[in-house]
Amino acid sequence: MSRKLNTFEKAIPTWLTLLMATACGLIVANLYYAQPLVGLISRDTGISANASGLIVTMTQIGYVLGLLFIVPLSDLLENRKLIATTLIVAISGLCLASFSKTPPVFFIAAILIGTGSVAAQILVPLAAHLAPEKQRGQMVGNVMSGLLLGIMLARPASSLITAFWGWQTVFLISAILMGLLILVLVRLLPKRKPEPKETYGETLKSLSQLFISKTILRRRALYQACLFGSFSLFWTVVPLWLAKHFQLSQMGIAIFALAGVAGAIAAPIAGRLADKGLSRQLTGIAFITAVSAFALTHIFADHLVVSLGLFGLSAILLDMAVSGNLVLGQQAIYALGDEIRGRVNGVFMAVFFAGGAIGSALGGWSYAQGSWALASIIGLLMPVIGFIYYLTERQSK
Repeated sequence: MSRKLNTFEKAIPTWLTLLMATACGLIVANLYYAQPLVGLISRDTGISANASGLIVTMTQIGYVLGLLFIVPLSDLLENRKLIATTLIVAISGLCLASFSKTPPVFFIAAILIGTGSVAAQILVPLAAHLAPEKQRGQMVGNVMSGLLLGIMLARPASSLITAFWGWQTVFLISAILMGLLILVLVRLLPKRKPEPKETYGETLKSLSQLFISKTILRRRALYQACLFGSFSLFWTVVPLWLAKHFQLSQMGIAIFALAGVAGAIAAPIAGRLADKGLSRQLTGIAFITAVSAFALTHIFADHLVVSLGLFGLSAILLDMAVSGNLVLGQQAIYALGDEIRGRVNGVFMAVFFAGGAIGSALGGWSYAQGSWALASIIGLLMPVIGFIYYLTERQSK
């Protein structure tokens, strides 16, 4: 039941949009299952408190490697087969993680999980290829809303499963889901076979050239790196703080993590507004929202109930800032050209996930050194740096 790409050149069926959004959500969730489980995984695998942030960082490093070396292949190879092959890598990492007993084994598993999960970033440019130009922002926003729901639901889902069956079960269930997803995508995705004009080596060499020569790509990647760094720091540290300061159980942390799901509503809204030419204004709002999110956590800090509510509001605001700005960035970079879309997406994602890896690592270290007080300051500074860089764009126009 092979589908041809040109079948949907004028309009994408709703079922295909839902399929791609769901697939992106399930795949990218693999990157975030470990975030609320950092304490438990550290305990069971012997990872130290100072190195606990590496549990998430290693997954993001694997993701960056996949973005740089696998995603560019989407401009060279048939996309369905590439997605299926990449998901097999993720399955191997998920299975290894569930049986990990030592830090090195878990870190290797985390890298494999991250590398294989870049299949989502082959799907997103494919969605952009399918959409008519005037609806590209909306289409990317719709698919990204599924991806972002996966990011936000991953944390409560992993916490909930862990509360009943242990953290190892989380990775086993995901491995099974990835296997089923391969069968569905190979059967139902449209076939896209690029007509490359470059070799793989030439394609890889062009990545740095794209970053240097394409101003909008460079700016959008660095904007998102600052926001995603603060996002990764927040969700790496907050579960530890919730358990220590607010005495929340794993079930309580799962319920708290659901707050972030509300942030996904920003993605389709941002996509529609980007199509109307409001990207620059919305970018500034995203930075201010992220800074405000961290500032809120220090209000009424001595009143546990009020403070916990403000932490929940902060989670929603931060997730809205990150998800909205992500769609704005992708809408902008996808306009750079069909023939380089896979590479552009790979560079964009690699840079901003590198920011996420730095945020996760800094989160684990700063929490061990100075608890939430120090971690939140570092988290707040990241969007401040991004906002200052953003102001230079406004001044130059």
